[in-house]
Amino acid sequence: MNAPLDDAGTPGTGGGCPVPHGDTDTLTRLYGPQASDDPHGIYARLRARHGSVAPVLLEGDVPAWLVLGYRENRRVLENPRQFTRDSRIWRDWKEGRVEDSSPLMQMVGWRPDCVSQEGEAHRRLRAAVTDNLQAAAGRGIRRHVTRFANKQIDAFAAAGSADLVSQYAEYLPMLVLTRLFGLAEGEGRRLAHSCAQVIKGGEEAVAHNDRIMEILGDLAARKRVEPGADFTTGLLSHEAGLDDGEILSHLRLVLIAAHTTTSNLLARVLQLLLTHPSHLTGLVSGQLNISAVVEEVMWNTPPLSVCPGRFATADLELGGRQVKAGDLLVLGLAAGNLDPEIRPDASTTLHGNKAHLAFSGGSHECPGQGVGQAIIETAVDVLLHRLHGLRLATAPDELTSTASTWESRLDRLPVEFTPQVA
Repeated sequence: MNAPLDDAGTPGTGGGCPVPHGDTDTLTRLYGPQASDDPHGIYARLRARHGSVAPVLLEGDVPAWLVLGYRENRRVLENPRQFTRDSRIWRDWKEGRVEDSSPLMQMVGWRPDCVSQEGEAHRRLRAAVTDNLQAAAGRGIRRHVTRFANKQIDAFAAAGSADLVSQYAEYLPMLVLTRLFGLAEGEGRRLAHSCAQVIKGGEEAVAHNDRIMEILGDLAARKRVEPGADFTTGLLSHEAGLDDGEILSHLRLVLIAAHTTTSNLLARVLQLLLTHPSHLTGLVSGQLNISAVVEEVMWNTPPLSVCPGRFATADLELGGRQVKAGDLLVLGLAAGNLDPEIRPDASTTLHGNKAHLAFSGGSHECPGQGVGQAIIETAVDVLLHRLHGLRLATAPDELTSTASTWESRLDRLPVEFTPQVA
């Protein structure tokens, strides 16, 4: 059974390995019911107890270091020789304490993709991804967003009310991605659900990942004989010469990362606009740019709260902790963005400041930023033009979120507006 979390933070183990094996009940779990309601409270208690780097437990009571400090996150992100993405050096996995069937492996396990590689292998694979994302954006991604956004809005426009999470933000990015990938539109909702389950973890994560891989395998096979102007065909024909495993791994990587982060970010942007009338008024009047709203959300509620994972290549010191070679570190992007050492007043306006951690950083910085930005900007623009009198249908403090290890998602965003007569 899981030990309950202590309001004051759980006691640490001192320097060295984050947890003596078999002594897990002394550490804070970043998963499970206790961790789902107040992740920022957990980060604050861990920071007060342990400083900028804290020992924690991930799903299955797997030990890891959670990096809470902004500067420490930057050090990890920008030093791949000390902190690699290659999980094949992960000591707990190598020594058999983490099975390949663990749901945690869906997030941190090695795959033949650019996320798991460093050096020349990383550059080769990342080039295939970035080249084809740029090509997809150049083919007019905003028109696809406009089409699907209007289609989503058409379904509830006459009602005068809606939940902008379940009826708009939750599926819109995936519908756009089906078009970019060359998938059938009908696959969108099923894939969105499976992607969410992979990120959430739990017993169903592996089965949902298998379902995603089956759909993408069929897609790649079809595109080999029926090429088109899409991301999948671009990967298949790229000069980097990706093999079958690399193709499937990158389709999976982009699909899951692009959908889950963009849908979460879109919901948070809409939340900010509807709970801060001055932001909404400024945006409608043209006095405020949507990119400024997005940046504010990136600082305060990034789409990934915790980024998996880095592995120490040698014994070293980080934030006063003695990290051992093969230790797993996970990056607290939300905690780092709110580090009181760099943001003593979290309410200070950060317009124009793009130094947040939301896109990760270093050589593994998110390559799909432009695509995500285009989806969000267009989705917000279409929504505000279509729905007149748009307003929140509940008190702002009644909005709730549910967290997993890796993200905190808005549960619902109920709104009212002037009904549209067909």
